[in-house]
Amino acid sequence: MSDSDDDVPTLSAHTLAALQEFYSETQVAVDHGTAPTDQFAVGAVEEDWRMSQFWYSDETATQLAEEAVREAGEGGRIACVSAPSVYQKLKQGSVVGSERVSAVVLEYDRRFATYGEDFIFYDYNEPLSLPASAAPHSFDIVLADPPYLSEECLSKVTQTIKYLSKGKVLLCTGAIMENLAKELLDVKMCDFLPKHNRNLSNEFRCFVNYPSRLLTC
Repeated sequence: MSDSDDDVPTLSAHTLAALQEFYSETQVAVDHGTAPTDQFAVGAVEEDWRMSQFWYSDETATQLAEEAVREAGEGGRIACVSAPSVYQKLKQGSVVGSERVSAVVLEYDRRFATYGEDFIFYDYNEPLSLPASAAPHSFDIVLADPPYLSEECLSKVTQTIKYLSKGKVLLCTGAIMENLAKELLDVKMCDFLPKHNRNLSNEFRCFVNYPSRLLTC
């Protein structure tokens, strides 16, 4: 349940073919010892579209990480809810200021447990089932990418966001969720257009509830 798309992933025939090619190439890479060795590289954990996992492009992950660092501020805390590629980008050390913030990744996929104490198991069906390390209103910014485009999913993830956030929210989801997102989180759609490594058939957008550079990119 990560950088997401639809309630039931909606992919074009071209994208499905590309996914198959991607998995085949990944297996070849593993067989030849050429899989990513950086544990924080986006490709270090393969996306699984059966869990609605579609990783952001490197450019998008970088821009979102930069935004999170900027808004968290010196010594700030960042929660990446179902957005592991942003967490990974933050930990790579390539984003200016990332060493001055801390970040955690809330994920259903236990493969991300390799990140140790930064990993928090998260099931959106139990939005407030969180450990003590994820205390109420303890994160300067919450960046969330609900895994499914459904009212139920966004409503439950909203509970998590409101529980964790001190105020700032950066939501990434389908454009069709705009009205519900505004109703639940009082967010505005940004001009910034997030992109994924694999083309998705649903229009994907970012939303914020604070003055942001992403609003007028």
